[in-house]
Amino acid sequence: MLKRLLLITLAISLTACQTTPSSEDVHSLPSELPTLEEPSNSDSLSHTPLQKVNDAPATKPQDAKDVWQRIRQQVSFAPSQHPRVVKRIEWYLKHPNYMHTISKRAKPLLYYIVTEIEKRGLPIELALMPLIETDFDMQAYSHKHASGLWQLTPLIAKHYGLTINPWYDGRQDLIDSTNAALDFLTYLHRRFDGNWYHAIAAYNTGEGRVLRAIANNRKAGKPTDFFALNLPRQTRHYVPKLLAATQLLKQQLMPFPAIDNTPAITVVSLPSATILDNSSQWSMLAKLNTGYARFPALLGGPNRLVMPVEKAQEWAQYTQNLPTMPSQQWQSYTIRRGDSLSVIAASYGVNVSQLKSFNQLKSDKIRIGDKLLLPILAEQQVTYTVKSGDSLWRIAKQFNVSINKLKQWNQMSRSTLQIGERLTIFLAP
Repeated sequence: MLKRLLLITLAISLTACQTTPSSEDVHSLPSELPTLEEPSNSDSLSHTPLQKVNDAPATKPQDAKDVWQRIRQQVSFAPSQHPRVVKRIEWYLKHPNYMHTISKRAKPLLYYIVTEIEKRGLPIELALMPLIETDFDMQAYSHKHASGLWQLTPLIAKHYGLTINPWYDGRQDLIDSTNAALDFLTYLHRRFDGNWYHAIAAYNTGEGRVLRAIANNRKAGKPTDFFALNLPRQTRHYVPKLLAATQLLKQQLMPFPAIDNTPAITVVSLPSATILDNSSQWSMLAKLNTGYARFPALLGGPNRLVMPVEKAQEWAQYTQNLPTMPSQQWQSYTIRRGDSLSVIAASYGVNVSQLKSFNQLKSDKIRIGDKLLLPILAEQQVTYTVKSGDSLWRIAKQFNVSINKLKQWNQMSRSTLQIGERLTIFLAP
């Protein structure tokens, strides 16, 4: 143990780190940008280049063979020897298989996230925030109704333009959620006058709470750096978790299984209002496009899909033959006297904008005798009442759906059920 502590202390003294949010905290809505009095103390620098421990790498970060190596070469946050960081490093070292699980989940996602962070000129450490938030689980839910890889609340998601409806939740979409999270972090960085530790703490617990903590310390004549602030327990440990993970990566204290530094996914166009008529052929899309709550119904979201790179050409050929007339997933409806788009939409479990999208309508005007195309999904919704002996696993098996989807449909963060509780279940057509 003494040898391990010496190793940790040495590593901390040589490396650089940062902070991130936890999956169970509330992100508050950004306010207007005021002028802060002055930068905080030791953690106020936005990018503090490290003293080089080794010779400069032979390749540029973008030319590295491994995405983890690409991140490692760009770590720039100031080092920390705080006990909370040391304690978290010890935790990681006691769980040597943890990073294997993380790398497996991150494999299709990390290259994209790193590239987006680099495009914006943000600290590369932010690429590790999904590790701290959700262990790279795109379908994670918190008890505060935060959701997705970046644990965005409905308030923040809608503020940054994400779509949330019964068919689609942009917080669980890689593209939408990453854009919103990085927009939010950029705002917070400006809000806290370039202090990344404060910004990341605010991402976790809300900017108002961090501002009050800073003001209270300033009034009492105390330091205002992150570690001196009186913040909620989860937030006090949030930044150290990120710093510890960063230092483990930078100093290579434990293995991070390699992820090829090449694009694993691409974005392809999606015909509007698509319901896949061969869901088994494209089942892998469900894991990469978790924003769609009722796969294989790709409705209510953006006109694009995240696709494995090697499947893009096959998809292009597939979309050329998608049925344009009603198939087993679609039905034809003849407009009757007294009908309106709102009446029809309500009857079939969709909204007016979706109904217009399905039928490429540019106005709300409809005529008696015209036909509308509708998805056959309204009859597939089931309300299940939890009874004694039930579990999420048992219910998911009974209806041949995943536990993650059960949680998504019912916005559940917990895994326990209460007798009499009613669950909504959507069965694929």
